[in-house]
Amino acid sequence: MKGRKPKPLALKLIDGNPGKKPLNLDIPSPVPGIPSCPSFLSGEAKREWRRISKELESVGLLTLVDRAALAGYCQAYARWRAAEELVAQEGLVYEYTNKNGSTNIVEHPAVKIARESMMLLKAFCAEFGLTPSSRTRINLPQRKEKDPFDEFIGAGGGDRRCAGAG
Repeated sequence: MKGRKPKPLALKLIDGNPGKKPLNLDIPSPVPGIPSCPSFLSGEAKREWRRISKELESVGLLTLVDRAALAGYCQAYARWRAAEELVAQEGLVYEYTNKNGSTNIVEHPAVKIARESMMLLKAFCAEFGLTPSSRTRINLPQRKEKDPFDEFIGAGGGDRRCAGAG
């Protein structure tokens, strides 16, 4: 789809719905959590899955229905990394001799793979809020700070109502 990404419902409500268009209040709310890691991912992609899924889940940006998108991100990451390692070993260019016998310097195929994988990676990163600019468009609920007094009262166990009241 072309054009701007739609503004999240929470932001429309905070802003007071300046466009005055009817709001879709029936948006899906998938179950938060870390989906199971697909078995088909490469080893590097699985390592990235373990690393990033914990981070995304800890800030409330991962749900159980995000499995395919996260798998795409992880596989693009693994492919990008492998291509970059190959370029580091073999160089950006190589000599190519065509069937006429003339030799040319051409771009290593891994450079194109790395470039295309990075473009995919960038798109997935934006979807998960993994870039500085994409994080500015995410509105997370504020985490409630733990009140030390509540923890103190709760540490005694039993009934948490005031003793002697009523």
